[in-house]
Formats: sequence, structure tokens, C-alpha cells
Amino acid sequence: MAKDYYEILGISKNASPDEIKRAYRKLAHEHHPDKGGDEKKFKEINGAYQVLSDPQKRAQYDQFGTTFEQAQAGGGFSGFNGFRDFSSYADAFDFFKRGRGEEQEFEFGNLGDIFEGIFGGATRPGSKKRQRGQDIVVDAEITLEEAARGVEREFNIYKGVICSKCGGSGSEPGSELKECPKCKGRGKVEETRRAAFFSFSQTKTCPECQGRGKKPEKVCSKCGGDGRVKEYKTIKIKIPAGIEDGQAISLTGQGEAGMFGAPAGDLYVTIHIKPHKSFERKGDDLYHDLSISFTQAVLGDKIELPTLFEVVSLKIPAGVESGTLIRLQNKGMPRLRQRGNGDMIVKVKIEIPKKLSRKQRELIDKLKEEGL
Repeated sequence: MAKDYYEILGISKNASPDEIKRAYRKLAHEHHPDKGGDEKKFKEINGAYQVLSDPQKRAQYDQFGTTFEQAQAGGGFSGFNGFRDFSSYADAFDFFKRGRGEEQEFEFGNLGDIFEGIFGGATRPGSKKRQRGQDIVVDAEITLEEAARGVEREFNIYKGVICSKCGGSGSEPGSELKECPKCKGRGKVEETRRAAFFSFSQTKTCPECQGRGKKPEKVCSKCGGDGRVKEYKTIKIKIPAGIEDGQAISLTGQGEAGMFGAPAGDLYVTIHIKPHKSFERKGDDLYHDLSISFTQAVLGDKIELPTLFEVVSLKIPAGVESGTLIRLQNKGMPRLRQRGNGDMIVKVKIEIPKKLSRKQRELIDKLKEEGL
């Protein structure tokens, strides 16, 4: 039974995007394999986050459950509004009959052929289409400064790669590929089951040859016939300036190698930006709280203010009020893959001293007498 993505992340079904992101970051940190976590649990968490963090996928998941992913992979659901999750083929056809007001009898042959026609030629189990390698998801934590300038990261990933001995064929060098005796070269086998008045014929990938239709006369001694071996691979990735927290970078073909020379999956690097002690990021803008003294607020001043890139001179106007926002154009974050920067917004906070010396109090009293 498919697990509930909301349950995996430990959140409610009406959780906000921020709640989803916080739950994911906490669990990903806890279960990351590099930190001794459970790799299977980590992949489960990433899978749930990839769906629930995408508004469109989340809406489909809320409507159809995990079946929406299977339908998308096979080309289905695109033309069926309100299509529901049927527990069996018979339920599905019963639904279509009732929708047309029919009470006729149906004879079921190979339902795979029927559903292939309904869903627009979806790839059937057992076809000789090569199985693409799995995707890999990793996390990278960077500082706000690194996000502003761009940075390069290096990952040492343990993954499936093409066997160097057989080149991915699964055959011992010099050994031939022969027709699979189980499927007779078709790459698929059929199983027929009977239930009440119906006969169900199901096409499945041949378990002997994994859908190739051929088997090596002698399997490769290095990979055991799979065409892949597990090795550590060092992968460098450039994180572009302006990237936001939670965004993912994809590297095509850097995931797990496919079986028997099939294309490799992709590598996805999810970026997490550490909180900054001085700046709060909102989109491409940076917000900074600036504390000034009472006299600076009354008389005005010029202050040397550090940004992420340089130190600038900020003019404080005389008579400024607490809470005033001063905008410094183009001093914020770079716009991702675009020209220019966001702005830096400085929020003025006037500090009122809690303790005064005798002399300071006397001066304040004089100002008070002057009506200030």
C-alpha cells in the first residue's frame, strides 16, 4: 500500500509551503545517509517533498493519490477529468458502463491492449524500451554570501556506473548474447488469471532477461550480468549567483546508470541557505535592521554600512523616525540568470537609552525646557 506523503513529512494536508519546506529540511538533515541516516527513508522523504512542494503535482496528488504519478509516467489521465482510482480493471469498466447507462455484458481478453488504446499508446510492461537509471537527490548548504556570489561544490557520490569490463552489456567479454528461453526473445511474458466470469491476461516484463529478450551466454564476472557496478564518483557543481533557498539544480545523466547501457538518471542538488545574522532575504531584496542613537535621529548622520559586496555610506536624514525604510538600489541579491540586483532595504530603529548619567539627564531636562 502506497504511503501518504503528508504522513511521511509529518504534516497536515492543509500545510503551507513554508511548513512543507521546514518539515523536509528537518527530516532530510536527520536521515541524510552521509550523516548515518537511513538511505531508503531519505529517498522516501525526498520523493514526498518533490511532489508536495510543487503546487501542480500537489493538487494532482490530493485528487488522485500516488496513482497520478503512474498515470503521468504512462501518458494517462491527461484527457480524463475527474478520473478516479480504481481498485481493479473490472471496477473501471463498470464505471464506464454506468456512465453510459448500459447494463450489457463484457468479455475481457487482454486488458492491456484495451487500456493501451484508452490511454493513448502508453508504454506497456514488457516492451523492449530500455530502463532509464534512477535519479539521485542530494542536499547542499551554503551561506548567503555564497548564494550572492555563486560557489562551486564537490560531491562524492556512491552510485551505479557502467561496468568497465563489459561496457554495460552484462556479458563476459567474448561471450555471446542468446535468445532468452523464457520469453523466446519477446522481452515479456503473459500471465492469465481467472476471477468469477472474467479472464484477466496480464503482460509483465520477463524476469529472466529484464525485458531485453536476450541473455548472456556467460554473465560478466565483475557486475554479475547487470551491466552496472557501484562506485564512488566525484561530481563538481556550480551553484549560480542569486539562487534561492529550496531551489534544485539538475545535472542530466549524473544519476544512476541505466541497465544494459540505458541512459543514466539525473542528479538533483537541493540548495539550503543558512540564516544570516544581519540580513533577511525576501526574493531578490535584502532587509537589514539599523539601530541608531537618539542624537543621530534628531541631527542626522552618515554611517558606514556593510552590504554583502562592499561598504557603503548611508545618509541618515535629520528628524528620521523609528521604523523608516531607506532603500539602497541594486545592493540586494543578484537576479538569478538575469542582469542586475535586487535592493537593500534598511529599517531604522532608534535606541532610547535606559540609563542616563547625571550630566545627560541635566541636558535632557534643558532640552525639555526648550520644548524639545
